[in-house]
Amino acid sequence: MEWNTMDPPNLNIVVPCYNEEEVILETIKQLSAVLNGLIQEGLVSNRSVLLFVDDGSRDRTWELIEENYLTNPFVTGLKLARNVGHQSALLSGLMAAKETADCVISIDADLQDDLGAIREFILKFHEGAEIVYGIRESRSSDTFFKRNTALGFYRLMAKMGANIEYNHADFRLMSKRALEQLERFKEVNLFLRGIVPMIGFKTAKVYYNRHERFAGESKYPLKKMLAFALDGITSLSVTPIRFVTLAGFIMFLASLLAGVYAIISKLSGNSVSGWASIMVSVWFIGGIQLVSLGLIGEYIGKIYKEVKNRPLYIIEKQLEAAPRESTGQ
Repeated sequence: MEWNTMDPPNLNIVVPCYNEEEVILETIKQLSAVLNGLIQEGLVSNRSVLLFVDDGSRDRTWELIEENYLTNPFVTGLKLARNVGHQSALLSGLMAAKETADCVISIDADLQDDLGAIREFILKFHEGAEIVYGIRESRSSDTFFKRNTALGFYRLMAKMGANIEYNHADFRLMSKRALEQLERFKEVNLFLRGIVPMIGFKTAKVYYNRHERFAGESKYPLKKMLAFALDGITSLSVTPIRFVTLAGFIMFLASLLAGVYAIISKLSGNSVSGWASIMVSVWFIGGIQLVSLGLIGEYIGKIYKEVKNRPLYIIEKQLEAAPRESTGQ
């Protein structure tokens, strides 16, 4: 259904932040300009705000957010009690924004995502889309390693039956109704890129080119990227655990063939003890068993976290927007 109310929608832009002291002021400046432009065009309400979520930063990120809150009417903030990770921090912002917003856009603080795409998101929302995905048009700015590992990850997820958008991170728009449905997903092991497509509703895509990071260092080094990929795979698909079962059947068949070969060799008098073949077999089977146990342990660990039902985040402080009258546009 297209947006057809008398007043323009109230937009909240949610920005998770972790140690973004070097870039946060520029991020506030550029996003404020974008938001002001949308208000001037009448595309969003003048009650629209920027919501910065401080994910337990150890630098001056929160201090700078508080300073700008006093002088910039667009700036609001959430301070989490400790570092909970990007996905949980993002969820905390989405759930907080849901209370007052008609639509919410999530974007990282590093200014790599194209801010010009935000206007296209809003236009898609006005046309009736309740979820709008920001899709990278190319990965030319990535290193060779990152580009190919990312493409490999998306292909692997697709083969395992996970419905995720190709070349989409967490730059997206969601309507209030979509966020209300997202709230019903209670899993602790969050992988929002895979959960959001499960909601359904009318979707749209906006293609953009990703820029170099404005300042500071990436918060996703190789170790975190690999951990994030493993979380995504094991959170959305049981295919890996089925591979363990398949491997068990293959090893069982291989052992039957080896047994038949051993009997035939014995009966024909050609049985010779071979140290190399025994060692290869032991190491191979042992490796398969250890990998299988590790994979099973990964799933059991996720079940352990789920059944404890601990809160994903705790809000220490919240900076709310000052009341503003609607423009009535």
